[in-house]
Amino acid sequence: MGQQDLSMVELSKLLAKDPALSAVLLKYASSPLVGSQTPPQNLMDVIRLLGMNQVERITMVHSIKSLFSVHSVKHKRLFMEAWRRLALKASLSTYIAKQVHIRNLLPDNVLMAALLSEVGTLAVLSAFKNSEETPDIPTYVALCREYAKSLGVITLKQWQVDEQYLKVVQEIGHWKEESPGPVNLSDIINLGLYHSLKLSYTKTDLPPLQEITAYQKLEEPANKMIAGGLDLVMANIQEIRVVAKSLF
Repeated sequence: MGQQDLSMVELSKLLAKDPALSAVLLKYASSPLVGSQTPPQNLMDVIRLLGMNQVERITMVHSIKSLFSVHSVKHKRLFMEAWRRLALKASLSTYIAKQVHIRNLLPDNVLMAALLSEVGTLAVLSAFKNSEETPDIPTYVALCREYAKSLGVITLKQWQVDEQYLKVVQEIGHWKEESPGPVNLSDIINLGLYHSLKLSYTKTDLPPLQEITAYQKLEEPANKMIAGGLDLVMANIQEIRVVAKSLF
């Protein structure tokens, strides 16, 4: 993907050598997140529909998921639960971004930022090599709160990703921190995280939505609320869950 003269034909042949990645790309390009009226039939169709940049980002997402090998049934259960939460957060963040219409903020950038923001939680899980070491869920959550952010920053620096993604990891979960200017990428990811936690009932000490910095930057009608969340999310949760399933 780093080759400037790489053609779509060459790329499609290269992608075809990895059946798992090919399946992920076809599934994503056919999902409601893309919204194409004509679903792609082959990898050339996928590349034309998504563009080279988005194919590169999805390839990175696939690589992230593939990096973390499963060692036991218990380990797999934790991994699948972590990825399920991640997929929900990513789909929520992307949906919010599309509805809010932020200038120069593309949905696929939001998707990538949301997925990369959880690299640290997956890195924590990858540290356990056998079923005896694999923690229970409360212990895993506690370890993530302690180490995930720093591990995520270290990993993304090693991967030399764009600075905007590093900033998201550093600012994730900072509900009331000062953030001058209009809605930015970190704000969108925090809104996605907030709603994913609210919808999964995994966190009970969330502040009221209207008190978090990201919400306070929203303008009408995007800031309309219902049932303690954004109306644009709560009224379309089934569509959002379909997108999350496509990422899973």
